Amino acid sequence: MSGPDPAVAAARRAVREALADVPTDGLVLVACSGGTDSLALAAATAFVASRAGYRAGAVVVDHALQAGSAEVARRAGEACEGLGLAPVRVVRVDVREAAGVAARDGWGGPEASARRARYAALEDQARDLGAAAVLLGHTLDDQAETVLLGLARGSGARSLAGMAPRRDLLRRPLLGLTREQTARACAALGLEPWHDPTNTPAGPEDSGAPLRSRVRHHVLPVLEDVLGPGVRAALARSADQLREDADALDALADALLTRARAGGDARGLDLDCAVLAQAPTAVRRRALRAALVAAGAPSGSVHRVHVEAVDALVQDWRGQGPVAVPGGGAVRRRYGRLTSDG
Repeated sequence: MSGPDPAVAAARRAVREALADVPTDGLVLVACSGGTDSLALAAATAFVASRAGYRAGAVVVDHALQAGSAEVARRAGEACEGLGLAPVRVVRVDVREAAGVAARDGWGGPEASARRARYAALEDQARDLGAAAVLLGHTLDDQAETVLLGLARGSGARSLAGMAPRRDLLRRPLLGLTREQTARACAALGLEPWHDPTNTPAGPEDSGAPLRSRVRHHVLPVLEDVLGPGVRAALARSADQLREDADALDALADALLTRARAGGDARGLDLDCAVLAQAPTAVRRRALRAALVAAGAPSGSVHRVHVEAVDALVQDWRGQGPVAVPGGGAVRRRYGRLTSDG
């Protein structure tokens, strides 16, 4: 008797490895849109959970941004129930309200707002149900697109490190699988995924389509035509390597902040410039960015220009005045320490 299709087996193996530490009485939730990747993940999770002894459910988030979204969400929920997942919850979120808050606070555009609203809903459901983990269906292709977008935006190492396989409750078992594999898994299992029309832009100039979709359909194919078919995998490998570097730098920056805060006010930004000045530039600037965010500056709005301006108060002190930072505050140097106003 032959085994499952190789793509089905690969998805199940990835889920099994990602959930190796889940207790036998634990609950795992799959974030399922009904699309190819998340439906393949839901099927693999249902199979693995039934044999490993833990419970597996699903959360379907309706962003209410397209006509008929409620029906799409309902069908995704039914598909998850058909796979044996329970409980299955369909949650509607108000992305437009979240986008208004984001625009006010400088936290990004509509895509970022939808992502934040989705993650907030998933985390709420996980807390309510006492879930041990929430699984997301991001694939190697998604990782490659994330890295490419970060490169185009001039982002730092943390952004170029892409999506982490695990962050708190969130886990991404399929980062080592391609979109072709998830599509094959669905076909092999007789599953009919929903295809988001916004994922197929009319052309590179189709400004109405999400930027990630335009990168997927028009930028990456050009890179593969010129550089070869291994571009996606190479970008994903780069993300893995940069994540290791970013984790190490974050640890060094955290330790630097601890030393620089000694004797100061731990509730806000209050740092010893002499301690900061002794650190390598990469570590010091990473620490300064973390300190600004901890003091209330919106993370998505703190850019390199802000960090460099604050760093100049440490490394190039000439008696200059305060530096304005996102969120309405300002950083100044007083008696050898950086402090914040606002």
